[in-house]
Amino acid sequence: MGNEAATASGLLELGAATLGESGALLMHPRMAAVWPGAAVAAPAYPVLCAPADNLAIHAAVVRAPQGSVLVVDASRTPERGYWGEVLTTGAEARGLTGLVIDGGVRDRSALEAHRFPVFATMVALRGATKEQPGTNGSPVHVGDAPVSLGDWIVADADGVVVIPSGQLDKVLTAGRARADKEEGLFAALRGGKTTVELLALDTSPIVEG
Repeated sequence: MGNEAATASGLLELGAATLGESGALLMHPRMAAVWPGAAVAAPAYPVLCAPADNLAIHAAVVRAPQGSVLVVDASRTPERGYWGEVLTTGAEARGLTGLVIDGGVRDRSALEAHRFPVFATMVALRGATKEQPGTNGSPVHVGDAPVSLGDWIVADADGVVVIPSGQLDKVLTAGRARADKEEGLFAALRGGKTTVELLALDTSPIVEG
């Protein structure tokens, strides 16, 4: 397994929730999986769309390095189907791994049938034009989080996080330590301990009726 594939596997195993508690940047909860079970961990290729226009996405599918996840700011006019089955088919053929878009998509059933991971703010029927300027590869804000080329994205059922490229090793180390600690908690709980004991919680403010 190559370094990038091994990194992706390790990040997916830890998951967005653990990584979000270990130094990764959190995207807003409006960013959610379009179909159940969608998950992706990959380097980001940032895209900025003009309002109601997806020309920048079509260009990004051609330009993004194989293995990338497209991370798209379409937030200025989010109520459009910026992505659907046609772009999914093209992205798969180019070796792209997923899409995170601050805006709408459509063809939900087809995206699930393709098993192509898509995280978006909504499903929207109305399409987008393909005429206006945008950007490929420049920093963007998606889900209220900054994303630059080569940052790592981890997205699953719990949400989406961003790991700046220079912090990958630090976040991975912290995530593994947190996961190991939680395994110890699970074992203690199964052995009869309580979260109140293990976390040293002060329950005196709670009124018992």
